[in-house]
Amino acid sequence: MVKNLRVLRISKGVSQQMLAEIVGVSQQSINKYEKQKIEPDISTLTAMADYFGTTVDYLIGHTPASGPGDPQQELELSKDELGLVLDMRKLTAEEKKSILLVVKNYLQGRG
Repeated sequence: MVKNLRVLRISKGVSQQMLAEIVGVSQQSINKYEKQKIEPDISTLTAMADYFGTTVDYLIGHTPASGPGDPQQELELSKDELGLVLDMRKLTAEEKKSILLVVKNYLQGRG
């Protein structure tokens, strides 16, 4: 059930033993979670999600994104940036296309 645990653990360079100590279970339990032989309780799932900076949904494979390094997860918007996003959502598809073209051309010109 913990479909993304191994990928997260390896990407962070953490051993099964180290993760076990961090979340308060045995190394054998981590091994069994990764092989999907047993399922962790909710407090262990939450501890693992907190440690990896992700969600329980991602850990169990319910959502396809939000793993470490996922730009959407790490994205923090300033007040001005959030305002731009909200304003963009008010535009028509054609207006959005025009704005995106202007931004793309501007960035290419900075070269």
